[in-house]
Formats: sequence, structure tokens, C-alpha cells
Amino acid sequence: MSKSFDDLLAQVAECPKKTVAVACAQDDAVLEAVKAAKDRGIADAILVGDESKIRTIASVIKMDLSTYKIINVEDTIEAARTAVKLVHDGEADMYMKGLIDTKSFLRSVLDKEVGLRTDKTLSHVCVFEVKGIDHLLFLSDVAFVPYPDLDTKANIIRNTVEIAHACGVECPKVAPLAAVEVVNPKMPCTVDAEALTKMNEAGEIEGCIIDGPLSLDLAIDSQAAFHKGTTDRKIVGNADVLLFPDIHAGNITYKCLVHTADCKNGNILTGTSAPVILTSRSDEFEVKVNSIALAAIVAEKLK
Repeated sequence: MSKSFDDLLAQVAECPKKTVAVACAQDDAVLEAVKAAKDRGIADAILVGDESKIRTIASVIKMDLSTYKIINVEDTIEAARTAVKLVHDGEADMYMKGLIDTKSFLRSVLDKEVGLRTDKTLSHVCVFEVKGIDHLLFLSDVAFVPYPDLDTKANIIRNTVEIAHACGVECPKVAPLAAVEVVNPKMPCTVDAEALTKMNEAGEIEGCIIDGPLSLDLAIDSQAAFHKGTTDRKIVGNADVLLFPDIHAGNITYKCLVHTADCKNGNILTGTSAPVILTSRSDEFEVKVNSIALAAIVAEKLK
């Protein structure tokens, strides 16, 4: 089981090398991450976009383009469509956002002819290695689904469990989070959490253990569980998956970890037929590299 990003990178090294198709690759931060991924043996890349701008950036960051395939498409929408088609047709294993707005990028993902849409719910999964926690944490959804209803939460869990399985977590423990650990009809997220737990017990959500509602401290801190007298729960400070009640709780937690904790993370979009790397320009360099590595592991699992 992978407990750190070093473990994930070791796992990537054991797989056949994957290829990422980059939409609108004329982005310095993305090209730096793609270069590092190739240098570290994580993934090769096909660069789709404005070739002259790609070459200008490459010369600045000392990136040798002789071993990369470049497809010159100057129009951003057409570049995205060309790049996603490479993944759709099996010429690349994963799809990455470059210098294109998120709305247009997602439109290419959902393109009925050449995109990566499935009948699954799309959701965003963040994988964190946090100092002081002896295993990886899988957070969802912090960036894509604003206010998930019960069915959507169930699908988010299924998507996230699939990622956890790919990372070697055989039966992830899923904590649907709330402010409290008891059901309160006046707090709808606690009602949903109880329903998700019962769905898991009935076999409607498989491959994991769900125990909710749980407050965040009970989900990740065994001492908190001991002091609160909740050691009879299925999850006693050892949750693998944190399911957030809405995007606000998820996004605040994500940014709190990134800006205050000693941690590493990587992010991908799931529910697609191939992994989609959707990072922000504000994300650190290593986040982008880690996200490519995570996508490569998931691509191997999907194959």
C-alpha cells in the first residue's frame, strides 16, 4: 500500500511508461512539470498548442524538445479538442490542462465525439501526504461539485475509492464529514452521512468501509476518538477518504493544508474514461508533477 508520494513514484516506476496529452502546452509552469515528469521517468508527453510559443518557453527553461511530439494548433479550442482526441483514440493515456480556461478545457473533456465522458459523475480527488499522518489522505470534493446531493455523494465516494484502490488501498475507510458525529435532522449533511453508511452496509457502495457522520478530528486523530469515547466506531482516527458536505468545507480544508501543513499533494478529475489532470496556475510545481504521477497510476489501473 502506498503511504507517501515516494511510494507512488516507486509504483509508477514499475508500470509501463504512460503518455500525457497536454492541451495548449504553451504554459511555462506546465512545461516545467512535463519536463520533470519525463526526466524522472514518470510519463512522456505530446504537446498540443502554439508551437512557436512552446519552443520559446522551452528554450528559456532549457527543455530539449527533440524527444517530444509537438502538434501545432494555435487556436485554443481546437488545440484542446485535438489533445483530448489523442486520449480518446488511445494514443495517449491521460489528459492535462495547459494555457486554457477551465470552462473550455472541461468542454473538451465532455465532447460527445472525441471527449472522455462516461455515465459517471465527474468529481475532483486530491491525494495528500501530511506529516504526522502515516497514510495518504484522499479528499473529495474540494473543487468541482458545489453542493452534492445524496446520490452525487455516493458517486463521489465510488470515484474516490477507485483512486484509492489504484494507489494500493484495498479497503479504504471513508468518513462523510460533518461538524458533529451524531445524526441531527436539522443538519442535512449528518442525515446524508448516515444514509451513505447504510448504503455501504447494504452493499450499494462497495470496496470500502463508510462510517458517518464524523467530525474531522474523529476521522483523522485516534486520540480524539479515545477522549470522546467513540472507539467503538468503524473509523477511529484512521480514515483514508474524507468526504466533504460541500465545496466550501472541502476547499477551505484543502487550502488550509496547502498553506499551513508540511504536506505534498496531487489532484485529478475522475469519472472520465481516462485520468484528467486539472491543476491551477497557482499550484506549486511539485503538485503538478505529483498529479501527473497520480494520473499515471490511475491510467494503469483503468487499463
